[in-house]
Amino acid sequence: MQHATSEMSELGTRVHLGGIDILVAVVYLIGIVAIGLMSAWRHKKRKGAADEYFLAGKSLGWASIGLALFATNISTLHLVSFAQNGFDTGLLNGNFEWMAGFTLVLLGLFFAPFYIRSGISTLPDFLERRYNRTCRDCLAFVSVLTAVVIHIAFALLTGGIILEELLEIPMIYSLLVLCVLTGIYTIVGGLLAVVVTESIQTVVLLAGAALITWFAMWQLGGTAENPGGWDGWQNLLSILQREGEPEKLSMLRPHGDPDGMPWYAVILGYPVLGIWYWCADQTIVQRVLGAKDEQHARQGPIFAGVLKILPVFLFVLPGLLAYALFVDGRLDLSMITVDGEVQSKGVYASMITELLPMGLRGILVAALMAALMSTVSGALNSISTLVSYDLVKRFYPSVSDESLVRAGRIAAAVALCLAVGLVPALNMFESIYNGMASIISHVAPPITAVLVLGVFWRGASSRAAATVLIGGSILGVGVFTINTLSPDGILNQLPGGFMMMAFTLCMLCSVAQCVLSVLMPDAAPEKDDGVLTGAELAWETPLAALKIPGKTKLGDPRLLSGLLVVVMVVLYWCFR
Repeated sequence: MQHATSEMSELGTRVHLGGIDILVAVVYLIGIVAIGLMSAWRHKKRKGAADEYFLAGKSLGWASIGLALFATNISTLHLVSFAQNGFDTGLLNGNFEWMAGFTLVLLGLFFAPFYIRSGISTLPDFLERRYNRTCRDCLAFVSVLTAVVIHIAFALLTGGIILEELLEIPMIYSLLVLCVLTGIYTIVGGLLAVVVTESIQTVVLLAGAALITWFAMWQLGGTAENPGGWDGWQNLLSILQREGEPEKLSMLRPHGDPDGMPWYAVILGYPVLGIWYWCADQTIVQRVLGAKDEQHARQGPIFAGVLKILPVFLFVLPGLLAYALFVDGRLDLSMITVDGEVQSKGVYASMITELLPMGLRGILVAALMAALMSTVSGALNSISTLVSYDLVKRFYPSVSDESLVRAGRIAAAVALCLAVGLVPALNMFESIYNGMASIISHVAPPITAVLVLGVFWRGASSRAAATVLIGGSILGVGVFTINTLSPDGILNQLPGGFMMMAFTLCMLCSVAQCVLSVLMPDAAPEKDDGVLTGAELAWETPLAALKIPGKTKLGDPRLLSGLLVVVMVVLYWCFR
């Protein structure tokens, strides 16, 4: 942690906040905790009821689900790292946001119906019903581990670094305050408190990000001698053309692109990461499991897919605008320049310093805290659910709801403390976002393969799935270890980097499961009236889900998904 702190102190400019900025941040903190506790108290129908605590009494509508999915996904990691990536490579890393729209369509149309119909409380529970207990245990272990490392620890690292720059206090103090406040309403209030606060935090987060984008675009307008105007976009195009870097506006790059993410790596590699993250990660999918009915469970992810269009313009584009402002002499980055080279980790802090007037910086502080708190609260709630249902209830089937909730709260508190302790170790990556994505690319392949084959192929057997989950996870850890210890080794020379590594590992796992399923088929399942199990939790045909009608014509998830896909294709064509 000390290394991260000193590094950012060298790279970033101290941002002095006025009294109104501090007031906005304090009011936001008090307000969000109060709203979280109040929403849980007003909705609590049965004291200690597990269904109320972990799944919000299955009362969530599509709008709440979509906002919560977006807020849980977006953290300070995105705000800081996407600005860095925008400065270095342009809009390229926006693929992680736009490709998510296609994956969320898969969640809404193909996966959510099974999740709701099977009445599960956790994703590991679904894998047990589709396959066996071993698969459940494997996914539960990976889900808790990734929630602590990916969702909480990485978010705390970037959040602590940037807040230290903004608030001028040691990182550990800001982290402890935010963790305590987030833990209060999350551990006490459960999923409903998380979703209600996440809905508010999404609005605050988008408003803060929009401020940076607007001020940067306005500053880029006019001329270098007289900056400010409405022609910022045209000036951006002119500056990139002048600098010989028009490809910075391209989302799909050719083979051999120096930034290491050609178009085929995006198309082949992202679905492996995206299906695990959006369709099989408890932290994300738990919002869908809390839906009031199947219709809302299908519509919520599609709404989230619409929201995922925004980060390219609100999180990535500001970094590219900062690059244009810098090369045009309109943005002073001398404080983060070492030996004539801009250290782009400090770009976001410098933009706040240079572009935002006093009084509006408090909104950015609130937005940063919103991003951090929403991600941490979502992960804590999923951890408490996983531990309660997949560990405690397994060994104590007759445990009371009150005891189950108590166990979940203890698990969340322990996980939060563990994540804080992991923060210093995660500062090893030059690009924090790419470091996180690299870890996911080695964890996701076996889970994606097992889930996709399990839902779309009734012949996928339980013993094959268990073998692939265990073997694939061991393989992924081994490859990641080798790549980390030997960065110049042959495994790191794969075109497309970690994205193609994810695709390659997933294909190996998929082929292995298909072969093993043929060699080790499942016996005929025993009928259990009213409960879907085994191959019953797979679609008869891959397109069978598209036959499910919506309650209304305009609200039909199939129509909404089609419109979203069309919009995404048009956007990709415009930024090809």
